[in-house]
Amino acid sequence: MSAPTSKARGNLVEGIVTFLIGLGLWLFTGDVEVPVVTLTKVGVVMMCVGGVLVAAGLWQGARHRT
Repeated sequence: MSAPTSKARGNLVEGIVTFLIGLGLWLFTGDVEVPVVTLTKVGVVMMCVGGVLVAAGLWQGARHRT
């Protein structure tokens, strides 16, 4: 396995995990109150970051194949 493939796979795994954690926060923390931030909004941001990481991993993997 070469370096670009492992980086692409790492981004995919990290993005999926980040997205799933964000989804859990968004779905299950609507009634939890913390002083500074709203956990549902943190969940949405984490889902966006996870989506970007997945897209980057897919792009790197596709670029490596050519």
